[in-house]
Amino acid sequence: MIRISAEFESPELAELAIKRVKNTVKGIHSSNIIYNKISDKAMKLRSGNIYTIIPTAVTTHNYITAVVESPASEDVITEPNRSRKTYACIFCDGDSAANVRALFSAMGGMKVSNPKE
Repeated sequence: MIRISAEFESPELAELAIKRVKNTVKGIHSSNIIYNKISDKAMKLRSGNIYTIIPTAVTTHNYITAVVESPASEDVITEPNRSRKTYACIFCDGDSAANVRALFSAMGGMKVSNPKE
């Protein structure tokens, strides 16, 4: 059994590559995807808004509040944590290793491992 890994730009690309490998190559035993889950929060902040409720009359009994809306920014999450870089690995038979490496490369994989068979 051989382990082949590759780096992808996003989890979606890695999932597509693994799905393609599993559908076309025989001898696949298991697969795994590793990525930074904090990057998902940064993606959600790109298109969101932040709502802040501000009390305007603190000394009265009837509080009147104002709502301030501002666009959310992914800058609150530091740059290394925003990276969507994903590692995909597949455990396969030795006969299937060349096909898995070729498909990883064709599907946009970088740094595809080349284990000695």
